[in-house]
Amino acid sequence: MTPPDALFQAVLDATSDAVMVTDRAGLIQRANPAFEKLTGHSRQALVGMNARDLFREHNDEEFCDGLWNLKDRQHFDSVRSKHADGKAQLHSLTMTPINDPGGEPSQYVALILSETFQTDAASGTTRKAGHDPLTGLPDRSLLSDRVGQSIFNAKRANKSIAMLVMGIDRFTVINEGLGYAAGDQLLKELGERLGKVVRQSDTAARLDGDKFAVMTPISAIDDSVIVAEKVLNGMRKAFHLKDEEIFATLSVGLSVFPTDGKDFDELLKGALSAMQFAKQAGGDQYRFFASDMNTKAKNRLDLEKRIRAALVNNEFVLYYQPKVNPKNNQVKGGEALIRWKDPVRGMIGPGEFIPVAEETGLIVDIGTWVMKEACRQTKEWQDKGYEPIKMSVNVSAHQFRAKDLLDKVIANLSACGLEAKWLELEITESMLMNDIDAAIARMQKVRDLGCGLSIDDFGTGYSSLSYLGRFPITTLKIDRAFVRDVQENTNTAEIARAIIGLSRGLNLEVVAEGAELLEHVDFLRDNGCDSIQGFYYSKPLTALDFEKMLTKKTA
Repeated sequence: MTPPDALFQAVLDATSDAVMVTDRAGLIQRANPAFEKLTGHSRQALVGMNARDLFREHNDEEFCDGLWNLKDRQHFDSVRSKHADGKAQLHSLTMTPINDPGGEPSQYVALILSETFQTDAASGTTRKAGHDPLTGLPDRSLLSDRVGQSIFNAKRANKSIAMLVMGIDRFTVINEGLGYAAGDQLLKELGERLGKVVRQSDTAARLDGDKFAVMTPISAIDDSVIVAEKVLNGMRKAFHLKDEEIFATLSVGLSVFPTDGKDFDELLKGALSAMQFAKQAGGDQYRFFASDMNTKAKNRLDLEKRIRAALVNNEFVLYYQPKVNPKNNQVKGGEALIRWKDPVRGMIGPGEFIPVAEETGLIVDIGTWVMKEACRQTKEWQDKGYEPIKMSVNVSAHQFRAKDLLDKVIANLSACGLEAKWLELEITESMLMNDIDAAIARMQKVRDLGCGLSIDDFGTGYSSLSYLGRFPITTLKIDRAFVRDVQENTNTAEIARAIIGLSRGLNLEVVAEGAELLEHVDFLRDNGCDSIQGFYYSKPLTALDFEKMLTKKTA
């Protein structure tokens, strides 16, 4: 019978993968021919060598020392070693401790696999197997394998792992504004940053599109929070794309084994759900998966279906809030505001369904309907002999950037015979700042039609005065935040005066919203505000009630 020691060496020699065995201090005891070939060192030179010397030059010192402090089997992706000729090599490394009777590691077995490559038949490009061709990060398939291995190790050691899934906030806007080449460049740079902020024991991967993931072994929940915050902070510096400085943030969702899932698919599903809630909360933040998220996710899908049905079944209605001249209290305009008359739940405010509509792209169809109905109703009032008023409609970011925006404006005006000067499009500052030149060109085409253009919520967004002079707008709207306490807050009052003065200097109409008290109206009128919109004069009204106000001519 072959002695166990000789049998063990024979198995090593027959193994095509590179394997070495060290003592607990890291001194090499055995190495197979594949390991000799990989390192360029003979077996005689390897035995007795400190294995750290193979890794120390191209990896963190802490990482190298940590390899011989492991208590359980771990896999590491993209580890670099030094060949005998001095060149660095890229590998994946699996370290397995062999424990003594007391449960402490007495030896370590290291399995090293050089990176393999695949050639895409269609494009002819070569990439590392199991890696994303654009970013070079592990792909979904390789991540799944890594998570499976980590779950196996976590079960043995009674530990946990965390799955982080992240998506780029407003990535569609960047793609549409700067082009898909710039979007790809952003993904590449983000992948590079991600690889730098995670630990070597973690696996960072690209799932698809703008979604990335990180798998990290953790001892406590706080460990996953630290990783999430490092990821978020690492992305907050500017990206330079097509000679432009772009700031991109992430929404991060976290799920934890074994609490939130028992395998890769369950953990991924939970983290994706949590990521969506991070996006809905405004982005640039992380959220943990919670069991009630599944219920909320189902409710959201149900809401999306109902919104689609509401468009088909004409369940949306418009309310109109008057804009009043504070000098004579005459109605000089209105703003069309959408409401949803659900046959089951009754009247639903926009705050509940507009965010879902924006996420799903349904906001474009909704916005088109609002513009069409507002134009129709405005022309109907004119045909009845009422004094013509300018009607404002809110335009979403999706609508504003759509290539057919101008065509739809023309079509809606033509359908009812309304002159362009009686329609005003309201947009927000933030919609304009990603690609200033493209935004200005789009705005100018709207102005060339004869429509008005208003910047809504002025003072709460970017408020770039250098750009404001370039925008072909007709109106500035003062946000309610600068109106609600003008009677008692001198700072707020001065900001409101400054915006009114700026508007008049630029020959723009200025509209203040959120006026609820007589003191608000007195202040705005005395400081030269052209129009006031707010509950002091009227809440949003049905078309019938708004018409009654037109009949009186005053609010």
